[in-house]
Amino acid sequence: MSRSLPWDAAELGPIVLVRDSEPVLGDRVLASLQAQARAVDPAVEVTTLAAATYEAGQLTWLASPSLFGERRLVVVEGAEAMNDAFLADCLAYLEDPAEDVWLVVRHGGGNRGRKLLDALARSGVVVACEAVKRDADKVEFVRSDFRRASRRIEPEAVQGLIDAVGSDLRELDAAVRQLLADTSGVVTVATVNRYHAGRVEASGFRVADAALAGDAATAITLARHALATGTSAVPLVAALAVKLRTLAKVGAMRGGRMSAADLGLAPWQVQRAERELRGWRPESLAEAITAVARADAEVKGLGRDPEFAVERAILRVVAARNGA
Repeated sequence: MSRSLPWDAAELGPIVLVRDSEPVLGDRVLASLQAQARAVDPAVEVTTLAAATYEAGQLTWLASPSLFGERRLVVVEGAEAMNDAFLADCLAYLEDPAEDVWLVVRHGGGNRGRKLLDALARSGVVVACEAVKRDADKVEFVRSDFRRASRRIEPEAVQGLIDAVGSDLRELDAAVRQLLADTSGVVTVATVNRYHAGRVEASGFRVADAALAGDAATAITLARHALATGTSAVPLVAALAVKLRTLAKVGAMRGGRMSAADLGLAPWQVQRAERELRGWRPESLAEAITAVARADAEVKGLGRDPEFAVERAILRVVAARNGA
């Protein structure tokens, strides 16, 4: 009977379907399953197949009885791009799975091979690796890693790390691993700054923090430094947009219509936004959001000078904040 498990509770079974919407988590699941297989049989034979270039008969051959009786782990990557040969062979395999084989199929999303996906789900374990996109999801990603390592990290240090690394989950994953390996005790903002000082100081969120505080000089200086050191204009504008949207969401909470959970925000994020909202009028916030929306279109191709668009957006946000 099928079971559905979160990525961090993945269990090895004869048939495992990894719904791999987030490759970083999918990689972790695969590492865990391989470790579980080796715990059962240290001599386990691991074979990786690509579903897109699969050749007819490969799965049947790999699942045939072994001369030496060792267990086998067959990992199929990229099932979202499976060819017809894999589809046919895997459906046939599910009718009579081998006793000494673990079959793990990774699927990155989409409807290709829906019949097979349904059959895999009915036959074995389904491990869900949901995409990590929202800020709140990234915060939980970092905090969960520290909890699993029996370590603590300050809430502001979590946000500082995300600000420094950006939206790429692989970079965030690597940064967390580095902090866990290289430090001891509680990870503080000072710790994060020591490891990521250059990136933190010129990150998009530092630019946004300065702009939303009405500090044009600091925001422009940080933005120019970020652009000069290779940061694209797009994430700088995106950071402004994220911060402004958060302020707008938290501002809407004041009417009592929504809670922090409804907004997908942690309580400390709400508290921070409430502090930042001081001095902002609803009309000013709307002006700033409009200015950043225009800049977003310009840096994505509608304007001729992305760097100018960033600076103009910063100045308009500052002007709105200061009531100019």
